[in-house]
Amino acid sequence: MVQTPTDSSSSATHSADQKRSINLRIEAGTRQLIDQAAAALGKTRTEFMVESARREATDVLLDQRLFALDDTAFNAFVDALDNPPPAGPKLRALMSRKPGWQD
Repeated sequence: MVQTPTDSSSSATHSADQKRSINLRIEAGTRQLIDQAAAALGKTRTEFMVESARREATDVLLDQRLFALDDTAFNAFVDALDNPPPAGPKLRALMSRKPGWQD
């Protein structure tokens, strides 16, 4: 198992395949909705929730890290990074202000 500094529940004695529980408190209507959706797919509540959460977590992380561009779009992207437009008055004003955390 890969242990990360932010995962305080990790332990060298736990294998990557060991399952752990997650306890959730949800409204009855939400639980019923999840149960109905799981039943419609022929899955248990746990299977449905784990698959749904895993899919959403993957999407969130990929949205922040990965984007695909064709050659033309990639070249335009690199050009924009290499040649940003000059700062306008609003950006100059923003950059001249003292940050709130430095008060």
